[in-house]
Amino acid sequence: MKVIHLSVECYPVAKVGGLADVVGALPKYQRKLGVDASVVMPWFDKPYVHSHKFEVVAEGGFYQGSQYLNYTVFSHEESNLGFPLYLIKVPGFLDRPEVYGYGDDSEQWLAFQHAFLHWILNNNIRPDVINCHDHHVGLIPFLLKNTNDFRELAGIKTLFTIHNGQYQGWMNWNKGILLPSFDTWKWGLLDWGGSINPLSSAIRCCDAYSTVSDGYLGELVHEAKGLESLFVDQAYKAHGIVNGIDLDLWNPAKDPLILSNYTSRTVKSGKRKNKEAFCEKVGLPSDGLLLTYIGRFAYEKGADILASVLHNYYSQNENNLTIFILGSGDEGIQKDIEIAFEKYAPKIAVFFGYNEALAHEAYAASDVILMPSRVEPCGLNQLYALKYGTIPLVRGVGGLKDTVIDVSQEDGYGFVFNDFSVQSIDSTIKRALAYSAKEKDWSVITRKAMALDFSWDKSAQKYIELYNQLLK
Repeated sequence: MKVIHLSVECYPVAKVGGLADVVGALPKYQRKLGVDASVVMPWFDKPYVHSHKFEVVAEGGFYQGSQYLNYTVFSHEESNLGFPLYLIKVPGFLDRPEVYGYGDDSEQWLAFQHAFLHWILNNNIRPDVINCHDHHVGLIPFLLKNTNDFRELAGIKTLFTIHNGQYQGWMNWNKGILLPSFDTWKWGLLDWGGSINPLSSAIRCCDAYSTVSDGYLGELVHEAKGLESLFVDQAYKAHGIVNGIDLDLWNPAKDPLILSNYTSRTVKSGKRKNKEAFCEKVGLPSDGLLLTYIGRFAYEKGADILASVLHNYYSQNENNLTIFILGSGDEGIQKDIEIAFEKYAPKIAVFFGYNEALAHEAYAASDVILMPSRVEPCGLNQLYALKYGTIPLVRGVGGLKDTVIDVSQEDGYGFVFNDFSVQSIDSTIKRALAYSAKEKDWSVITRKAMALDFSWDKSAQKYIELYNQLLK
């Protein structure tokens, strides 16, 4: 079986969020299971492409509206990723230093999809399945089945994977002239509420769609930025498959980015060594519980509540908790965190931006990871944390609800709250603090967390089973 994963992010080439981690791991694990899986993504002006060898495998051109665009396809000459990687470069669109943040992103992603389809059509590349990841490539199912240029590819099956349904790629209908010609009576497959909506089009035109957890799949019928009725109507195509983690990259027993490697048998001493070194590095005291937030400063992640949580907690003269924050995003949220940092340092340390090595060090050093998300399709941070014996403190939504069981339940290993409020987070932090004081009980849930299997092996197999269903 030949499968192409189509995405605008893939670790380690270009990473903004969890999408990159998924696309950088899933095909590798599928290849271990006998599937010919590869990744196709845009060419970005990133350090990775300049420090590794690529070769040109195809060149061509196409019209996007009245504009003629040239494209070049590069393949990775090295096999360190565990799967074949192809990059598509389109001068002026797919040659930029950043993944997102440009005013013509609609044209950018349309150029990527155009170039991809022209490449596979003109070079007789016929995958059995194209696994499209998120709205940036959401027009692929429509283009395959309904446009004159690509009818020859209509037999290829498509799986559309939704990593975050809050982002849908809306574009004004004046961009419709950029699409290849299609039967105009099928315009409704592109339209939602008077705009071209790639996410809604993908759901209607794909052979099946998946979300990155069962919990998130259930939530989309109630909250999907206006697409709720569509998810109800298309539920027969839906599948929930929880993400996994790449144990080649996220494993405290062999992680080269942390000071002291450890296993579930040596977790207590291993985490102590990592904690002492990490706290010295970021300017925190190493006594007391270390709670960490890693992620984007975004409304959906609940990051806007962080500063209020800090003010509320430390205004009570509590001194048995230190907090580390690693992230970037909304400038207003960042400013609020800066104010809290200035007021409560050295109980708080902050790193604005993203640093992969620092994230690994934080997981190995921390006692608790905080995820107060309003929306969390799957979440990977809690899975990384569990593998490192770091206990998740999470809101019970989406994939967090699927992967974290509260300690109050049998076989529990985390702390879960439901109400999105400062008071709920505060009381749950205090519950975690009280639990950590019982050293034996804390040791039990730490080892239990590390023993959980959230590797990609099982999830990759579920994707393969879904591909086989489509091919039958």
